[in-house]
Amino acid sequence: MMCCACQVALADVLDSWLDQEFTPSTLTREQQRAELDWFRSVAEPFQGMTINVLSESIATHEYEADVLARAFSEITGITVNHVITREDQVIHQLWLQMISGTNEYDLFANDSDSIGTHFRSGKILSLSDFMANEGQAVTLPTLDIDDFIGLDFVRGADGEIYQLPTQQFANLYWFRYDWFERPDLKVRFADRYGYELGVPVNWSAYEDIAEFFTDHVEQLDGQRVYGHSDYGKRDPSLGWRFTDAWFSMAGAGDPGLPNGLPVDEWGIRVDDCRPVGSHVARGGATNAPASVYALTTYVDWLKRFAPPEAQDLTFGQAGSLPAKGNIAQQIFWYTTFTQDLLQPGLAITHADGTPKWRMAPSPHGAYWEEGMKLGYQDVGAWTIPRFMSTERQQAAWLYAQFTVSKTVSLKKTLTGLTPIRDSDLASDAMTEIAPRLGGLVEFYRSPAREFWTPTGNNVPDYPRLSERWWPNIADAVSGVRSPQEALDQLATEQDRVMSTMQRTFQTDICGPHIASLADAEGAAYWLAQPGAPKAALANEKPSGQTIQYDDLLRAWQSGRAR
Repeated sequence: MMCCACQVALADVLDSWLDQEFTPSTLTREQQRAELDWFRSVAEPFQGMTINVLSESIATHEYEADVLARAFSEITGITVNHVITREDQVIHQLWLQMISGTNEYDLFANDSDSIGTHFRSGKILSLSDFMANEGQAVTLPTLDIDDFIGLDFVRGADGEIYQLPTQQFANLYWFRYDWFERPDLKVRFADRYGYELGVPVNWSAYEDIAEFFTDHVEQLDGQRVYGHSDYGKRDPSLGWRFTDAWFSMAGAGDPGLPNGLPVDEWGIRVDDCRPVGSHVARGGATNAPASVYALTTYVDWLKRFAPPEAQDLTFGQAGSLPAKGNIAQQIFWYTTFTQDLLQPGLAITHADGTPKWRMAPSPHGAYWEEGMKLGYQDVGAWTIPRFMSTERQQAAWLYAQFTVSKTVSLKKTLTGLTPIRDSDLASDAMTEIAPRLGGLVEFYRSPAREFWTPTGNNVPDYPRLSERWWPNIADAVSGVRSPQEALDQLATEQDRVMSTMQRTFQTDICGPHIASLADAEGAAYWLAQPGAPKAALANEKPSGQTIQYDDLLRAWQSGRAR
């Protein structure tokens, strides 16, 4: 039994955190206090333990490491060593633990892109099973699992939940709303292209707008302007530019949410749940005409419409490039950079702190069809190794739940701008801040968000497959290979990697089955079948289509995606 003085001291700790940090919240103060009391009570058997946690370096995880880890430790008596590093290092460390059986870290904030790896490997804890069994007594009664907007992204093909979302952000279309609303520019654009300047619905309109600002407007506000921005340096982040759903935006895969079936946005075909190939000769779409169109378009726009320095930038360097004030639009912009573009004194911010820019759904390519995903959404999710003691799993699970509990989740969302709960998005606090966030709140409150999804279950080993993307894409950017040659090589390498996976993964859990090219049906057969891989279109640049941003907001308010 806890001594009276200890109870008073703990009460002071709880009140201090509630007063100074955990506000606002969708819970009442009494409900928050009840959650914190629950954590304190169930953590008693684990007091004095230390758990090791690893996550990538973004604002949300830094808030967890700097603030929430300390709060959890003071409230529960469990010390949290929350380490921040690069995303590729998180993936590498988790992979090392999976193949070695050692456990340096008890908990990872790992992107749900690895869900196909996790459910196949048998080495990641099924949270569905854990919550019903060994973890039942340490599962927060008010966790409200159905309140998480990214829950579909953390389910394996077996239907089990393997991860718990702790942050998410999308890659959306970004544009200078103030420029797009200028009457003189509207008139000039309509005279030249025959339709209204507005948010592009398809790639044809995006290209027209990019050409308009780069080649015809040229100068605005006293500086050279460009109609497009991107990055192209030979660097691992170049792979994310494509695995993060560029092919799905082009329309290379099949319809289906959260990911295309049987062919997904990586171009990987599955038979039931078994990957059977990504080469078009095996029924995949990694090197199919739609993917070649996507890569060709990317290289063309980068070189024709983006600032010259963009070709030498990485993902991290390119995110804040629009802050210079000379970019009209960006088709592939992560909302995690929102804070960077809201700093006082920027050329893209009004004197009152509101943005001159907006974010909106990305346009789609010529091969896209209704029912397909339209972009990528990053979902960082708590991931617990399966092969470690139940006691350590339970302690790690307590910390994971604490960082997403309703007591702290709204404040964390306002800090990192990576929402995970419907209840937080519906809050008055989000309504109040919405005008300062350039469309972020409106997007996440709309049905459009359902079409932005992470890498899914078709990808059986994210770490090993993703590392094949960037060198081949880089070869196309540099001109070492043509887009077709680069993607032929990528598809070949990807299938070679998948063909060896059953040596490390359990063969009875949806393992790959890659036939030799000699035994495959061949490209001509597959291109003649319905769905992906799709035969080349005679016209890959249909008429441009745009929508006015204010009309888009009204569509969202009425429950439509566009």
